[in-house]
Amino acid sequence: MTEPQISLEDVWLRYRVPEERINSLKAYLIRRARGEGVTLREGWALRGVSLAVQQGEVLGILGRNGAGKTTLLKLVSRVLLPTRGRVRVRGLVAPLLGLGAGFHDDLTGRENIFLASAILGFPRKHVAARLERIVAFAELAPFIDRPLRTYSTGMRARLGFAVATDVRPDILILDEILAVGDESFQKKCRQRIAEFRQQGTTVLLVSHQVAMVQALCSRAILLEQGELLADGPPGEVIPRYHQLLAQLAQPGTPQG
Repeated sequence: MTEPQISLEDVWLRYRVPEERINSLKAYLIRRARGEGVTLREGWALRGVSLAVQQGEVLGILGRNGAGKTTLLKLVSRVLLPTRGRVRVRGLVAPLLGLGAGFHDDLTGRENIFLASAILGFPRKHVAARLERIVAFAELAPFIDRPLRTYSTGMRARLGFAVATDVRPDILILDEILAVGDESFQKKCRQRIAEFRQQGTTVLLVSHQVAMVQALCSRAILLEQGELLADGPPGEVIPRYHQLLAQLAQPGTPQG
């Protein structure tokens, strides 16, 4: 077997979040000036996860909110570094880690195409040559010179997906991005993902829509409290996910 496109070896990631809510940098600096410390709560977002993903696989990632799904995607996207263990990724990564990632509300749709493309590492002159194609795929021509703050959730999703997938990446990362938009847009997205898969792109897909995981993915994993509980065909992992949800819904079951 060839070397995996993505490899996680016994990966742990610790998080630290403040116990108190601090709404601004000013409030934080005032606390520091008064000598008031910030109490941090620590925990593990991922616990000993080992995973290998081959080129061309479409991997669905299932789990409850807080299970570690987005953390895993951020590690593969090189946004985060593991506390322990090793993460290896080969090739160009196009991450869509949520609606509006890389966008600015005060800029127009056109300006945001250049901004998000720059974050993904695409040169401006190449983006200019592809601009009309991106706008056409997103179906946003009448709105492209309006500020992004006037866009609906579905319009933002269409723009983000169009930018990230106009050039075929080696690895495409989608975090609930296909959960919004109308059926016509979702169908276009599924078609583009299928084309990418045929051309060798590896796709990581987080979704609570198990029907989408079943339809698009060649493999699925299940995370719970940062641990990898199941790894296999979607038809085997999805029932484990439903079973987990049923168990946790029973009265007296710890919710983690």
